[in-house]
Amino acid sequence: MGPERTDALPAAPSPAGLRLHGLSVDGVNQCVHCGLCLSACPTFSLLGTEMDSPRGRIVLIKSLAEGRIDLVEHLSLCLDCRACETVCPAGVPYGRLIEAARAEIERQRPGGPVRRSVRWLNFGLLLTSPRALALVAAALRLYQVTRLQRLVRASGLLRILPGTLAAWEALLPPLPPAADRAPLPEQIPAAGARRARVALLTGCVQQAVFGAHNRATASVLAKNGYEVVIPRGQGCCGALHAHGGDRARAGALARQTIATFEQAGAEAVVVNTSGCGAHMKGYWHLLADDPAWAARARAFSLSVRDISEQLAREPLRGPLLPVPLTATYHDPCHVVHGQRIRGEPRKLLAQIPGLELVELREADWCCGSAGIYNLTQPEMAGRLLERKTRHVLETGAEAVVTANPGCILQLAQGLRERGAGVRVLHIVEVLNRAYGG
Repeated sequence: MGPERTDALPAAPSPAGLRLHGLSVDGVNQCVHCGLCLSACPTFSLLGTEMDSPRGRIVLIKSLAEGRIDLVEHLSLCLDCRACETVCPAGVPYGRLIEAARAEIERQRPGGPVRRSVRWLNFGLLLTSPRALALVAAALRLYQVTRLQRLVRASGLLRILPGTLAAWEALLPPLPPAADRAPLPEQIPAAGARRARVALLTGCVQQAVFGAHNRATASVLAKNGYEVVIPRGQGCCGALHAHGGDRARAGALARQTIATFEQAGAEAVVVNTSGCGAHMKGYWHLLADDPAWAARARAFSLSVRDISEQLAREPLRGPLLPVPLTATYHDPCHVVHGQRIRGEPRKLLAQIPGLELVELREADWCCGSAGIYNLTQPEMAGRLLERKTRHVLETGAEAVVTANPGCILQLAQGLRERGAGVRVLHIVEVLNRAYGG
């Protein structure tokens, strides 16, 4: 599973220089404050304040590293969508800077016992334990199929729940039956002439909530000539931990993921969740200061590919059945900005007979999901979601196609609240349907 190009990633950061939480933030000095990022920043477009712009937050990050000021509320409002990176002429690594800042903020302000307990429950237990996550998924399925959910929502009980628990409950999708949550076979042979051997990340929440997407991904890969291996022992990649400031667990999960997938003997690691893919492509930076893992992380990062990136390398194999559908495509932030993948999903959808693709206004604008942003900042996330759903409805499309579970949950909630009958589909669902799935 070695890298194809040894020069495809930047050099590792120097251990010297400006640092936060032991992490290099020298990248703040690359910012020339030109302002090109302002029109690309969703929160700045809504708030209009300099400290809620990328360049303003860069000043705050530098000040935090130098111990001068710590206006952390402006950093907390950042989506980490990385749209500013796409337009930045100076190549400022903004995503890495905001993650370093959040790790330092967590160290300085861990909160009270309740907040620390909630963080441990989510980051320390559920996301790191497939068994615990499976039990929670089974309990939530029971909550829904017994109609208890309908009763709770009708009773008004959600309005008195503490913190952001009501926002969590509102995002719950229909939990799948046990068959869809069951592990995939360890190996799925290629159909027809074999192109390559790839390993599939089935993830943590993805497997518990969107197991059908994993099955569709494996099926579409196999039909396109890829032998698919699903390494046992894999779990959470650590993306949500890194975004939430828990760098220690993010590093531990990165090492576990690398070691697990190295055993697969695959030529690429395919990912169908954009946040996970962008994070795993950044393992080289996360583990750059670890002499035992730096080279392995660099090789691993070069092997990671988004599902659209992998499939678009060659034309889709036929025959493809017609999918009579008018659809629009929403670019997940960590696909289009985090991985710079824009044309590949559209290229794949254009090959499906009967599917009409209508372009979405501000297609690469964040929907407000952004990892757990819609749970920690529900008011701002709601404003962004309202803007996104308005644009979706303007297209007249029957379905929104995207490539990230967080976006799927967020968009489905927004469209449901508007009473719209627009479906939200993962791109692999559409491709799988074209193959008769």
